Amino acid sequence: MSVAEWKLLLLDDGGFEAWDDHIVPADPLLFVDDKPYPERVAKAQKQSGVTEAIQVGRGKLEGLAVAIGFFDFSFMGGSMGSVVGERMTRMFERAADTGLPVILLHASGGARMQEGILSLMQMAKSVAALARFRERRKPYISVLLDPTTGGVAASTAFLGDINLVEPNALVGFAGPRVIEATIRTTLPEGFQKSEFLLSHGMVDAIVPRTELKKKLSSLLSHLGVEAS
Repeated sequence: MSVAEWKLLLLDDGGFEAWDDHIVPADPLLFVDDKPYPERVAKAQKQSGVTEAIQVGRGKLEGLAVAIGFFDFSFMGGSMGSVVGERMTRMFERAADTGLPVILLHASGGARMQEGILSLMQMAKSVAALARFRERRKPYISVLLDPTTGGVAASTAFLGDINLVEPNALVGFAGPRVIEATIRTTLPEGFQKSEFLLSHGMVDAIVPRTELKKKLSSLLSHLGVEAS
């Protein structure tokens, strides 16, 4: 599903107040693989119709005001670069300032290789912002979509007060072949799928997309969020 479809599915009348869309990628490393990084970004923006791999903002879910973020896998595989980290950080900071709960839908291949160490730094940066947000004692619900991997899985994805996942999603850090080569053993069948994660206590519930809005509303209400 596209981010536009997720907005229609989860938010009342699809209403969404976007935050920080003006923040766009730079190229401090002057990175070139088979093409310069700015060209790669421009192509991704043209193909996806968005400026970066995450959209954050404010909306209402069954009358409950929420800060919400949507990773966009159509933009460079939902990879987390400096802009993704900055937008997530600002989302947690605004939510803390305004007393909003946070919902974050993850769908990513991980950190963005073209930004090197600057991309990896976003893991600590966004998690630090989440830690400050927790001081307000408002809920943070993480939703893991197919796929959620790499540095994104290793940072905000599993740190929700409640972690939800869609059925049969691929969720993990490194790929199976890399893990097997590293630890020199055969991995269990389906060990990076939603059902395996649930059975081993890594997530709290598997929720089909058609039931997600109702589930989120129920959880937020139980956690003390009131309609505004």
